[in-house]
Amino acid sequence: MSTETPEIGIIMGSQSDWPTMKHAADVLTELGVSFETRIVSAHRTPDRLYDYAKTAKDRGLKCIIAGAGGAAHLPGMAAAMTPLPVFGVPVQSSMLSGKDSLLSIVQMPGGVPVGTLAIGKAGAKNAGLLAAAVIALMDEGVAERLDAWRAAQTESVAEIPVDDA
Repeated sequence: MSTETPEIGIIMGSQSDWPTMKHAADVLTELGVSFETRIVSAHRTPDRLYDYAKTAKDRGLKCIIAGAGGAAHLPGMAAAMTPLPVFGVPVQSSMLSGKDSLLSIVQMPGGVPVGTLAIGKAGAKNAGLLAAAVIALMDEGVAERLDAWRAAQTESVAEIPVDDA
């Protein structure tokens, strides 16, 4: 993470969500996008959530990535309190393998949008890429790095399968 004013906020409901949400941070680091990370529980630290979401735009954030498991109210509650785009990452839960988290995040009422990603690592990685794409609209350097990242991903895919003997 750079020492610049963060452009992206990565929030999660608990420390146990960090192994998933770290994948969003890794992508942003790779692309040179500044971010901050916080533990902000919708249920256990509601005042912290309120303060975080209400001040996010004034602090210079451009969007928020919110990861949560179980009841997964964090992304929706954050979206209800900020005009910034919020990308929700369902964290895989032990009880229902993240399906509960996914349904909690994706079933937002009309008027409170949350961009919902896949469950777990893939969702966190894609949330980082989406957040970088938002920043790329305003920052040519990030746009160039994101284009290069995508080109490298394309180049990494073999055209002909081989045996893994």
